[in-house]
Amino acid sequence: MKMHGLGNDFVVIDLRDGGPAPAPAVIARIADRNRGVGFDQLAAILPDDEADLRLRFWNADGSLSAACGNATRCIARYIMDETGQDRLTLRTDHALLRAEDAGNGETRVNMGQPVLDWREIPLAEDVDIDHLPIEGDPVATGMGNPHLTFFVHDAMAIDLAEFGARYEHHPLYPERTNVEIVQVVSSHEINLRIWERGTGPTLASGSCSCAAVVAAARRGLTGRKVTVNVPGGVLRIDWREDGVWMQGPTSHVFSGVLTPDWLTE
Repeated sequence: MKMHGLGNDFVVIDLRDGGPAPAPAVIARIADRNRGVGFDQLAAILPDDEADLRLRFWNADGSLSAACGNATRCIARYIMDETGQDRLTLRTDHALLRAEDAGNGETRVNMGQPVLDWREIPLAEDVDIDHLPIEGDPVATGMGNPHLTFFVHDAMAIDLAEFGARYEHHPLYPERTNVEIVQVVSSHEINLRIWERGTGPTLASGSCSCAAVVAAARRGLTGRKVTVNVPGGVLRIDWREDGVWMQGPTSHVFSGVLTPDWLTE
């Protein structure tokens, strides 16, 4: 299936009835927007003994990711429409997540508590995660994947392609990192541009939006309930006592079958 949340797009493979996940090389081929399907992340739906289902995520280069917020919302909406449930539990490599129908066609997911220990983000050494020793005074956060958040006066003035590629591979991040460029509009609103690890610029990202709000709130630049304006639209983030909740629209674009000939080329 092809799905997207605010233009952050995914290929979703339903493996609840069995079958192996694609190999990294095949995932990268599916991600090719000219010769494959194209996506920011690939997600697989798997059975789980305790949760309603299990999710696994891969970046466009075939590397694994433990979290993908918008894909989680898209799949949650699909399963809720399929089953008639209005609440789900979803197991990821990061945490056991809760999803619920937010009304008006929107879906809300609790992405769990942010990771604020430098070893678990992970970083290469023990540093002040609220003021990293990197030019621009950014913040480090984990949301099941690593994040590096910069605060600037004008997010649109940054050359995202150069900036994101440079900091994704910063030596302080041994597993590479997502990069967020944040412009604070008010105590309850930010503008966000996104560079995703293993993918590049994206129109939206749930985990990046959560990390950006957590970083802004820790800096005292915003409250914990924030409207996030991304290039693809608007997400609403609410960092509560039980975790970081993310709400927004989803879209199921089409369902299809990859041909055996193409898969074995």
